[in-house]
Amino acid sequence: MGCVRITVVTMTITLITGANKGLGREAARRLVEAGHVVYVGARNEAGGAATALEVGGRFVALDVLDESSVATAAAAIEAEHGRLDVLINNAGIAGGTVLASETTAEDVERVYATNVFGVVRVTHAFLPLLVRSPAPVIVNVSSGLGSLAVTNNPARFESTLKMIAYPSSKAALNMLTSQYAKSFPQIRVNAVDPGYTATDLNGHRGSQTVEEGAEIIVSMASIGADGPTGGFFDRHGVVPW
Repeated sequence: MGCVRITVVTMTITLITGANKGLGREAARRLVEAGHVVYVGARNEAGGAATALEVGGRFVALDVLDESSVATAAAAIEAEHGRLDVLINNAGIAGGTVLASETTAEDVERVYATNVFGVVRVTHAFLPLLVRSPAPVIVNVSSGLGSLAVTNNPARFESTLKMIAYPSSKAALNMLTSQYAKSFPQIRVNAVDPGYTATDLNGHRGSQTVEEGAEIIVSMASIGADGPTGGFFDRHGVVPW
């Protein structure tokens, strides 16, 4: 009798925060189509559950501002799979267009609570699951507004915007990306700039569709163990810091 070779197909387990709408939702839809088991993380339970049903994912209640909520989500995914392969830190807020002269510390704290501290909270909680993956990936959804080079380039639209909280929060996220990548060389950790995409974040004024904006998120979520790490990318290539 010949030997029968059994091939075990391992599904990619992916979590996306703030995935009930916009870029997160589109990334979830595309990654489900690509064969990932996608957890739609959202603090809006009705919206998150509806999105998960629509795209073929699984809903997990997750509020990046709440330590208990994040811990419970991590425990649920651990109980189900024992690991996490891809973490997409997508949840973010704009904080409004407050003039620099009128921006208070409280305005900045509110934006950082989601865009910076929320990312640290979620990443910290899921690191034990990520290191169990054979090819772990973290994608931090940043912005061209977080790039000193882009925001000081007169040829770029981003250079015309004058805000304190949101751009500086994304610059901080870029540094978190760099430091996590250096600290965990076994994890592919990258920041992405979806571009000026029409979502609730900007009142749907963006010039790109969510399909275009989600391209780089999906692409960087799909890299293997030999993929780049510690970088900043958009759908056209490398973004300068």
